[in-house]
Amino acid sequence: MRIGMLAAPLVAGSLILAGCSGGSSAAGGKEPQTISYAFGATNDQDKAAYTSLAQGYEKTHKGVTITTQNLPGQNYGSALATRVQGGNAPDTFNAEGGIGQPHSIIPWAKAGLLLPLSSDIEKQLPASQKDLWVYNGKAYGVPLGSQANGVIYNDELAKSVGVNIDASTSLDDIIAQCGAARAKGKSIYGLAGAAPPNTAFLAVGLATSTVYGPDKDWNQKRAAGKVTFAGTQGWHDALAAIKKMFDAKCFQDGAESAGFDALTNGASQGKILGFFAPSGAAKQIMDAAGGHVKLVIQPIAAPAGTKTYLSLSADQSVAASAKTKSPKLATDFLRYILSGEGQQAYSALIGTIPINTSASTKLLPQYAPVKDLITNDDVRGYPPTSWSNAKVYADLGSGVQGILTGQMTVDQVLKQMDADWG
Repeated sequence: MRIGMLAAPLVAGSLILAGCSGGSSAAGGKEPQTISYAFGATNDQDKAAYTSLAQGYEKTHKGVTITTQNLPGQNYGSALATRVQGGNAPDTFNAEGGIGQPHSIIPWAKAGLLLPLSSDIEKQLPASQKDLWVYNGKAYGVPLGSQANGVIYNDELAKSVGVNIDASTSLDDIIAQCGAARAKGKSIYGLAGAAPPNTAFLAVGLATSTVYGPDKDWNQKRAAGKVTFAGTQGWHDALAAIKKMFDAKCFQDGAESAGFDALTNGASQGKILGFFAPSGAAKQIMDAAGGHVKLVIQPIAAPAGTKTYLSLSADQSVAASAKTKSPKLATDFLRYILSGEGQQAYSALIGTIPINTSASTKLLPQYAPVKDLITNDDVRGYPPTSWSNAKVYADLGSGVQGILTGQMTVDQVLKQMDADWG
């Protein structure tokens, strides 16, 4: 599930890994030394970041050419699927880790449409999210980087009105500050309640701690029929917490019927202190503001008594076609993308987090509040990438709005998600 799509409306409105790929020996000169790399960039920043990967590899591999192809971004998934399934796929291309999307890696791996990668690549993939790229013990893709799924937060503005929140603050302590913030004309959080991607994003962020924190294998158990949404207390706690935030006026007035414009307008006018979005949005917004605003990333806080975990997603990936005439070259290009050099170069341009971050990894300044969570491995993946189908996520989002308007109960929403799962 490409959660990066959630950030687009917001922006429009306002470890180093060991063993970088070395030299041109991987290709061996026995296969064509030109390959294609396709992506679906919707803005200049994304296009520059993807192109930089091709250029970075070419610089250290003389005689190699990587031809970039920018396919239409709005229907990239379906357009790419047509080419891959039709047998005329690009040599390498951006794809989605996991299942549930038109261009998801695992279904294509099962169908024999993707190039299996070498074992050294599989070993370097983050263990907590290997199911996004690995099928039957073999890797079929590599992540472009990670994004933190949390709160884009204006800490300077918050402190100016007496609101103090950091990564250790519990949700209960945040709720306790909502009234005082309102008295000063601010809402701690903006919520696009009528936009299911935003409400579902918040719900999953809370469940990262209440469900997946204590049970990181919950999705596998759900797939095996051992647990259900409705039968899991953590899911009840997550959705109940959103209603508690709503009742305490932690969101802006009219949040239950608001669209993404309420977030951009509220943020630009200084009326909301933060909103829920993938972390890459912070860099895009700060770049667009020309340095006039400073934003940081905060986790979506867990209720008191529950440990807070940060949700990290690495679903945006690169895979290679099983039909490529240059399998060694394609594999080595993907190895470079996964390397420390490739990850650092991409993250600096797009605002993401390098895969397998360690204490020595240099992160962008906006990640300072959550670096300890990342380096201490107090993180979980983004659960919907392994859900059975996209309707589960969609009905979670619309269900949260129903809870806020009183048209649905928590139990009804969770039972619907179980029915959607199939």
